[in-house]
Amino acid sequence: MANANVVQLTADNWEKEVVQSDKPVLVDFWAVWCGPCRALGPTIEKLADKYVGKVKVGKLNTDEAQEIAIKYGISSIPMVMLFKGGSDQPAEKTVGLNPEAVYDKMISRVVQ
Repeated sequence: MANANVVQLTADNWEKEVVQSDKPVLVDFWAVWCGPCRALGPTIEKLADKYVGKVKVGKLNTDEAQEIAIKYGISSIPMVMLFKGGSDQPAEKTVGLNPEAVYDKMISRVVQ
């Protein structure tokens, strides 16, 4: 992953990086073979840069962490979920390839 502000999420670091985070976490559930997921990548990187210090931004490859994808009912990707710090349930979620403004609105509803 090229952007230093985007955390590569895995089954091994999910609990520490998302559930125990002291700030909101925007998670992009994606897969290598998914065209819309790859198209969303630059938007996710832009959000990571825009909200550095306020929101942690991460990507979870659903093929490599299937148990997490199953836990959160990921049946379509890309799926973006926003977790409030310290919670294992998403406060916001959206499916599909959306414009950056959709994610900005999600974040603004959680980040004061």
